[in-house]
Order: sequence, then structure tokens, then C-alpha cells
Amino acid sequence: MTRYKAIISYDGHDFAGFQRQPHERSVQEEIEKTLIKINSGKQVVIHGAGRTDSGVHALGQVIHFDLPQKRDEEKLRFALDTQTPEDIDFISVEEVDDKFHSRYRKHSKTYEFIVDIGRPKNPMMRHYATHYPYPLDLKLMEKAIVKLEGTHDFTGFTASGTSVENKVRTITRACLEFDENCNFLIFTFSGNGFLYKQIRNMVGTLLKIGNGRMPVEQIDRILIEQDRHLAGPTAASNGLYLKEIRYEE
Repeated sequence: MTRYKAIISYDGHDFAGFQRQPHERSVQEEIEKTLIKINSGKQVVIHGAGRTDSGVHALGQVIHFDLPQKRDEEKLRFALDTQTPEDIDFISVEEVDDKFHSRYRKHSKTYEFIVDIGRPKNPMMRHYATHYPYPLDLKLMEKAIVKLEGTHDFTGFTASGTSVENKVRTITRACLEFDENCNFLIFTFSGNGFLYKQIRNMVGTLLKIGNGRMPVEQIDRILIEQDRHLAGPTAASNGLYLKEIRYEE
């Protein structure tokens, strides 16, 4: 068998998430249906570096899969790109060592979250940015977001029901930019892994701090007390993008 690594992007609006699930449309299922055609009707299972939720987008998701023979990388990329639905794009395909695993090979992820603070909102971005029409103090949010950097137990920012026991993660970068031309806030988070709905909960908390309904020090309290009830609401999924995945050599 020959193993291939692919970098893909997708518009998450019409997907129930990346992972295959019964009676719902998923990114994994659509790609596997295309690979069955390419592989003469035989099933191919893909493995993703991470699972995105319903409505979440990806600019640089990584997957891997095995095929029984070597293929020309560009021809394979072109076949996958043209035969999968239009809301999935294959950026690159390359042959890799059979020990490579998109999920378990050590890597870091970068996510972006886009918030439309325009009044009125941009209707063209309704599926691609979360609208927040309330006043915000960006300086307060900038002071708060840097508190998320470092190694912490992020239990207080995790959705209930997660099966992950170890909730310690390291965030290497947490920053906020404002695009004046679009009236967009762009939150960026890089780290060695993120818990279920962690980023959306962090963004929801930061927005509440920016709106003056929580103090900047609330971040410290959430990290110390590890209580989800102390954090803000979960931001909508339409503003979240898996931007990039980097693997260690």
C-alpha cells in the first residue's frame, strides 16, 4: 500500500462536521465516496488531523489515506479535486512514509475566528463570520487574550460531555487583529491541540470582556477554578476556521 498525505480546504456550511456520521453529510464521507471511484470500487478510509464541528470551515486540514498502488501525485490531486463536491478543495497531495499519521504525528494547529462587528452586518458573510453588533473595547480584549497563552488546564473553556480526561494544552500564540475595511475582528490561536469547543468558548468569553460584562481578570479565574460556568457563551461555529497544521520533522 502507498500512503498519501493531502492538504484540503472546505466550506463547512453544508456539512455536519468533518467526521462521518449516520444520516448527515460529512467531509469524510464525501472524500471517501470519491476515493472509492478512483480505487475501482474498493473502500478507502481517510484519517484527518482533527475533527471540525458542524458549520466550521477549513483552510488547511490535513488527511491521509492508503491506495494499493503508486499514483502520480498531481494527477491524483486533480482527480480528487474535480470529483469531490465544489465545497471541498484539494490543495496538495504527496506520497509519504507509511508511518505518517495525520492525527498522531506530533503537530501544532492554528485556528482563526472571524467576528463581523459591522452595523449593519455583511449579509454575504453570514455563513463565514459571526455577527456581534454590540459595543466592544478592543484594548480590554487584547489584555485578556494574551492570558490564554502558555500551558494551562482548559477545563473551564471545554464543553460538557467531552470524553478527554487530560485537559492541559499549550497555546503558543493568542492574538487579536481588527480589519477596518471589513469591520472584522480576527482572533488567532496556535497550539499543540484544542479541546471540544474550546476556541468558541474562549471567543465568547473575550467578547463578553470586550463588552464590559466581565473583567479582564475573568480569564485568570476560569483557568484557576476550571469552571465552565464562569466563562462566556459559546460563539457560533460559522466564524471558525482551521487555518493551518504544522508537523514536526
